[in-house]
Amino acid sequence: MSDLTSTVAIMTTTIAMITVDATDALSLGRWWATQLGGTIVAENDGWFVVVQLPSGQALGFQKVDDPTPGKNRIHLDLTTDGDLAARVRDMEAAGARKVAEREMGDLSWVTLADPAGNEFCVAAGH
Repeated sequence: MSDLTSTVAIMTTTIAMITVDATDALSLGRWWATQLGGTIVAENDGWFVVVQLPSGQALGFQKVDDPTPGKNRIHLDLTTDGDLAARVRDMEAAGARKVAEREMGDLSWVTLADPAGNEFCVAAGH
């Protein structure tokens, strides 16, 4: 019996962007760009909007006629280096809706929904 050794090329997969379905991709993209200090780098006539974030990551907003019903399966977890309650108030004033305040052990966060109803979480940075 011979010892067979095979070499398998390992492929790396990275996140290009996180994409959110929206009935008004441009409006929602602008809202998130404002909330996260990002810049809209592509509008594509409002059917696919790309927001470049200061961290180097990108968010995409894709126009769809009918978003998937129910709770979104992917959500953003954000941190703030400032006062959590103040940041939540600012986001609510800009059109977010508070869903719940949560905690687990020493960690506490707030679940919000953006103007299109997509849920996301904000916690105090550590």
